[in-house]
Amino acid sequence: MQADAPDIRLRPATADDLPMLEGWIGRPHWQQWWGPPETEVARIRAMVEGRDSTRPFIFEIDGAPAGYAQCWFVADERDEDRLRAYPWLALLPDDGVGLDISIGDEAHLSRGIGSTVIGMLARRLWAQGRRAIHIDPHAGNARAIRAYEKAGFRVIEALRGRTGDMVLMRFHPSDPQ
Repeated sequence: MQADAPDIRLRPATADDLPMLEGWIGRPHWQQWWGPPETEVARIRAMVEGRDSTRPFIFEIDGAPAGYAQCWFVADERDEDRLRAYPWLALLPDDGVGLDISIGDEAHLSRGIGSTVIGMLARRLWAQGRRAIHIDPHAGNARAIRAYEKAGFRVIEALRGRTGDMVLMRFHPSDPQ
């Protein structure tokens, strides 16, 4: 890490983080892509309490909470409701993992933080032996798509046009960052 680079770390989200997350989720740059704060916080609470296999994280910049990331498991998401809403889940490998990320404060957008964090999480999963690491930004979220490309994700061309409003991308750690 460069001397002037911020110290960015991931830690598991806890119940103590839920009020902060609810505040973040209510912000306009989150509401563009997320559902109602109370619904989303209920889902994250289930993750924190172990009732959902998705692993939630808070990422911190120089020790201060700066955003949220999560890692979900493809096989666990293939229930009837999810497959109806996201039929492309059936096209992914059973051992695949998906990632999501959101920056807490608008002031941190477009500063390279998202690509750094999502790349860090993807490389961590790769080091653990995961080889099918995906992310699914909305096709209209050009900022996110650029950030994910910078982190080493590439569009899965074979699935282009088959994933509704989503652009399905896969992590390629050997690509330049």
